[in-house]
Amino acid sequence: MELLQSGLKLRQLQVFREVLRTGSTRKAAVALGISQPAISQHVKQLETALDIRLFKRSSNRILPSKEAWELLRHVEVALTSLDRLEASIFSMKNEEKQRISIAAPAVFGFVTLPKVVATIRSKTSSSVRSISGNYGQVGEHVLSGRADLGISRLPLDSRLFEWAPIGSARNVCLFHPNHRFSKQSRVEAQDLAGETIVDIDPQFSAHQMNLNALHFAGVEPDVLVEYDSNGYEAGFVSAGLGVSITNEIIAREYSAFKLQAKPVEPSALYHYVAIWQKGRAFSTALDVSLEAILSAFATSLP
Repeated sequence: MELLQSGLKLRQLQVFREVLRTGSTRKAAVALGISQPAISQHVKQLETALDIRLFKRSSNRILPSKEAWELLRHVEVALTSLDRLEASIFSMKNEEKQRISIAAPAVFGFVTLPKVVATIRSKTSSSVRSISGNYGQVGEHVLSGRADLGISRLPLDSRLFEWAPIGSARNVCLFHPNHRFSKQSRVEAQDLAGETIVDIDPQFSAHQMNLNALHFAGVEPDVLVEYDSNGYEAGFVSAGLGVSITNEIIAREYSAFKLQAKPVEPSALYHYVAIWQKGRAFSTALDVSLEAILSAFATSLP
């Protein structure tokens, strides 16, 4: 399949991606089920078509150049779009067997996404692909076509996305059931004095908000663990290693850990939404999937 007037071919891009993924022409050959010489030939043809040196050859090895890694980003987007096109054509012919891709932070795989998948399965013959990532990555997955739907939170760019409200949540303090906070109606910044804290990574705005609140109350935080993805804190807190600040919607994903949560002040307000590409046409299976997401969150919220 020729893609451009330059003679660039789909198979060349697939081979190129697999070489970078696996790290060698031998492993790429095994993955694609073709010979190693055929892999090398496709790579050479791609370099000729692009007039770019993608690999340095040394001692029977090929080493990717910086141009190769830059090209890979664009190739991934292009091949993913083609995969989505193929899936869309298939779903038009076999709508009930459509595969639905849902992007969401991994923490929603504890409670909410299993409910979503169960509903989709009960009402359609569709399968589900779950893609994880932070909120920014969820948006990228949806915009690139890797995901049909996403679970994210506001603000979002209304020029790029459409969304349906899932629910709003305020901050809570998460702690072991035997902790002294279980006797309080809420937790304030000064209550955290002397407490070991399990805190989200400094790259997140919630980290700075938590620290600012503690410093304002004259409390120097004792941070034992920093985590970069919601979900990790539940293990540390359930082991009695500290308390953590999260929000109500995230906290409900931890029901299996038997932790307790109490409102925390000062607090922020988070608005969660189900998102999709602006202007996206919905199939029956997608309608069912969106309703499944909204329903799953509704049943877990007060």
